[in-house]
Amino acid sequence: MAKTRLLITLGDVAGIGPEVVARAWPELVTRAHPVVVGDAGWIERALKLAGMSARVETIIDPTTAEPAADCIPVLHSTSQDLSNVVAGKVCREAGQAAYDFLIDAIDRTMAGQADGIVTAPLHKEGLRAAGLKYPGHTEILAERTGTKNFAMVLWGDGIAVAHVTLHMALRDIFKHLTPLAILEKIRLLQDLLPRLLDRAPRIAVAALNPHASDGGLFGDEEAEIIAPAVAAARAEGIDASGPWPADTLFVRANRGDFDGIVAMYHDEGHIAMKLRSGWRNVNISAGLPIVRTSVAHGTAYDIAGKGIADPASLIAATDVAVRLSRRV
Repeated sequence: MAKTRLLITLGDVAGIGPEVVARAWPELVTRAHPVVVGDAGWIERALKLAGMSARVETIIDPTTAEPAADCIPVLHSTSQDLSNVVAGKVCREAGQAAYDFLIDAIDRTMAGQADGIVTAPLHKEGLRAAGLKYPGHTEILAERTGTKNFAMVLWGDGIAVAHVTLHMALRDIFKHLTPLAILEKIRLLQDLLPRLLDRAPRIAVAALNPHASDGGLFGDEEAEIIAPAVAAARAEGIDASGPWPADTLFVRANRGDFDGIVAMYHDEGHIAMKLRSGWRNVNISAGLPIVRTSVAHGTAYDIAGKGIADPASLIAATDVAVRLSRRV
């Protein structure tokens, strides 16, 4: 079987993206047909930082690239001058370049030049410094592909968590929670998980309030918003249940009771999954017309340039992208 052609974006070059790509490269070429979308100079810097030797080849067409353990093909995908970017520092040029890398990867994948995208992390303050008011990768991907119904999913060790709300202040969450918004995320997990599990999933929906509100003592969102979404999903034949108190729900999922969880907000899902699976977590964009996975960590400015970044999440993200690409 031909290897899956994947575009690997560098993300914000002031972070650990270039280093984890360089460190992961020998593993990536055994799993897929990877091509870097980014900046050749920063890959060369990362190779030196990691004490690795490989030839960096600038290309213009990913379909003719020939990646190997000792050859990294790079699509130069920005007009930004990145020569003065400092590792660990927010920079307008790095923020704009991270956006440029992603847009080029999206457009090429949509055009059929690749089977999927795997992204290294970008920095939200870097995007803002460049005048780009996106809260992250997911929203850029959705806009560029014209996708209205999408979700960030964390996948690790056999469990997937989709988030109804994502990058927003806690005080803004309540106005974005509706039965339809929750039902849409349940449906996205119902579509995604069989491609990862090879069977129908068991989906649990998390409560918003402590103790799932204890019968209305701590709020009415469970009865008025979440329960109707679960009932609607079950009416569609989806094996969904809830709302379950979040503190015990993740314990039950960890012991094997559920395959997928719908979380109401970012930290409700992220904290539990990162404690559970750590570097094995993968970020999946569900609902897109293309495959996109990502590392489940940030730019790690605090360790950028120190040569200690761990590539495990990028390798895991590549494995998941290959699996999803073959089950579209």
